[in-house]
Parts: sequence; structure tokens; C-alpha cells
Amino acid sequence: MENKQKDAMYYLEQAPVTKAIIHMAIPMILGMVANMIYNITDAYFIGMLKNTPMLASITLALPFTTILMAIGELFGTGGSTYISRLLGEKDLIGVRKASSVNFYLSLLSGIVFMLICLPALSPILKLLGATGESLLYTRSYVIAYAIGSPFVIANFALAQMVRSEGAATESMIGMIISVVINIILDPVFIFLFHMDVMGTSVATVIGNVCAVAYYIYYLKRKSQFQSVSIKDFKPNGEILFNIFKIGISAFLLSGFLIISSLMFNNYAIIYGDHVVAAFGVANRICQISDFIGMGLYMGVVPLIAFSYASNNTQRLQEVLKKTALYLVSIILTIAFTLFLLRTQIIQLFSSDKNVIEVGVIILSALLLSTLFAGISGLLTSMFQAFGKGFQSNIMSVSRGVALIPIIIIANSLFQLNGVIWSMTVSEFFACLTGTILWLFSKKAINEKALQERMTFDTDVM
Repeated sequence: MENKQKDAMYYLEQAPVTKAIIHMAIPMILGMVANMIYNITDAYFIGMLKNTPMLASITLALPFTTILMAIGELFGTGGSTYISRLLGEKDLIGVRKASSVNFYLSLLSGIVFMLICLPALSPILKLLGATGESLLYTRSYVIAYAIGSPFVIANFALAQMVRSEGAATESMIGMIISVVINIILDPVFIFLFHMDVMGTSVATVIGNVCAVAYYIYYLKRKSQFQSVSIKDFKPNGEILFNIFKIGISAFLLSGFLIISSLMFNNYAIIYGDHVVAAFGVANRICQISDFIGMGLYMGVVPLIAFSYASNNTQRLQEVLKKTALYLVSIILTIAFTLFLLRTQIIQLFSSDKNVIEVGVIILSALLLSTLFAGISGLLTSMFQAFGKGFQSNIMSVSRGVALIPIIIIANSLFQLNGVIWSMTVSEFFACLTGTILWLFSKKAINEKALQERMTFDTDVM
């Protein structure tokens, strides 16, 4: 534990900036890549069935799965943050109680979610925008996720809990287990057992179950600090307050993704299942640059915060400049490569000419939006690291809310093309908003006294 703390301090304070950025970002990038593999694998195997309504169903179900992610982030972010603080305070008894409470609350929330969703499937499917033939496929896909929701939510929570004590490698192992299980079982359930689209969600749920089993094994057998024992499940006001005060914020951020997905699905379905299917494929392809960018700017948040709080202005400026340079370079390189191969890539997922034709246009629009999304994400992370809750919340709201009026106006003026390019316009708007906020805040942030900077975490909390 002591050696890990020394290594962390070295990278935060003394390591060359490029080396520090690589060290902080790589584990997060690997985690994002694991999520990307999840999504692309499902779309690829469903695409092999050459059934457009099936391909559309996994896109229509995206807001539902995002809700599970949001609940998981509530306990993952809220619980892991609290656990890390308790470890810093050497309150080991508090760590055991908090970790046990967080784990069992994540399971219980999944059970409650399942009990609510199963009887309410019909209105949920209507809200998702599922109609016609895609309705039946979306229903079967969602049912499996609803039944497995306790494990899906617990997986999100446990992965971050394990990482909170510095066990980044062990957290990655759990992610890899779930990905490998999913890839192996996808073709088995889809083709061998003829479960079609339900097979992908069943495979994903089983992958989550296996990851949860690994994390429980680690926490029971190898963790020196945390507990998943029912004996330590002793919730009280302090524990609940500290979990939810941060967790709710993470939940709301993910919630805006749900609003965007619902809006896009309901407008895209107007023009046919092939449009929804094409968007699902294009969205998964764009996640290559999106997730790698997210891994970079989310990974360097501790480095930015430490440099800022320690009043090391020169190091802070170097971190910001190099992170921005690396981010833009990576996104542009990946996006340009995918753009050149956009037709061939879409053809890997579908042989439907309508899907391919509209998919190429959607992929072009989304690839352009990845640059704006990456810059917006970096600016949001910077505001969070500086403890600027007001600015970071504006960024989060703008990225979610901007799409609503833009897609409505764009659809009325330009029909399908307006719907397709509305995502790009909304990301540009969020990027512009963040840039303006940074230009107006930059001087005050840089000139803030060291004593005031040291209180940045209270604003975030």
C-alpha cells in the first residue's frame, strides 16, 4: 500500500508530464476499450443475421441499458469516492462498512429495478420508440437485461470499488473477463441456440455475472481493506449521505445520455428501421475514438487537480497543453482513418443497401462530432479538477439539453438529414459553450491563491 502511494505521488508530482499522462490515462483507456468491444461485438453478430429490425432493436434498447449504467455509476462513483477518502483518513472500519453497504445497495437497486420494469415492459417499449417488427426483438432484448439488472449494476459498482484502493490491474481483469465471456457466448446463443437478439443480452448478462463473481472473490480473499460481508452491512446516515451526494451527480450526467438517445430514436424511427439500425452501427464505430478520448481526459483529472492544488502553475499548463494536443491528435487520426473506410466498415455490419447508404452519412456526421465531444469532455474534466461545479454542470446540461430543440428544428426544416446532423450541431454547441466558459474563467482560475485552491474538493463534493 505504501509503495503504491509513493508511485502515485511520483507520477502526480515529479514524473515528466508525458510519462505521467500515459501512466494515468492508459488504465482508463483500456476500460473504455473494453466497453467498446462489448458494443461492437453485439452489433457485429446481430448484423450477421441480416435482419434490419433486429439490428435496430439493440439501438432502440440503448436508453434502457444506459439507465442501468447510470444506476451503476451512482454507486460506482459515489461509493468509490467515499471509500478512497476513508482510506486516506485511515478509517479502515469505515471502509469495510462503506464497501459492504455500497455493494448490497447496488444489488438491491437492481432487484427493485427489475421488479419495476418487468410488469411495465409495454409502456417502456413505447417510450423507447419500438414499433412494428422491431418491437418484438426489442422486448426480448430488454427482458434479459431487466432480469440481469442486479448483476449489471453491481458490476459497475464493484469495478470502481476495486479501483478505489489502487487495484487498477484487478479492476481491469474483471472487465476483460466480462468481455471475453460475452464474445464467446454471443455466437453460441445467437446461432447455436437460435436465440437471435435475446442471445446478445443474455451473453452480456452472463459476462457481468462472471465479472461480479471475480470482484467478490478479490474483495473477500485479497483485499486488505474492503468487505462484501453481510455482517458489515450497517447503513447509517453518514454512509448513505457520502455515497449519494457524489453518486447522484454521476447519475444525472448519465441521465442526459438517455434523453439524447430517446430523442434520436423517436425521430429516427420515423424514417424506418434501417435508419435506426444504421445509427446503431455508426454510433458503435465512433466509440473507437470517443472512448479512447474519454479514457485520456478522464484519466488525467487527478494529475490536473494535483498540479492545480499544489500551485505548480508551470506543470499545470504543460499538462493541459499536452493533454489537449494528444487528445485532438488521437481523435483526428482515428476519425480520418474511419472516414476513409466508412463504406467498407458499415458493410461489415449489414448487407442491407438502405442501411449502408444512410449509415455512411450518419457515420460521417458522428465522426465530425467526436472532435467537438472530445474537446467538450476535456473542458468538463478541467472544470471538475478545478472544483468549478457551476461550469462543469453547465457543460453537462448543455450536452444533453441542446439536442432537444436542435433535433426538433432540424427535423422540421431538413427531415432525415436534419436528424442525422443534429447530433453534430449539438456537440458543436456544447464545445462552444465550454470554450466561452473557459475563456471567461481562465484568468480567475489561474490567479486563485494557493490557500483557496486547497479547498477545491469541497466544491466538487
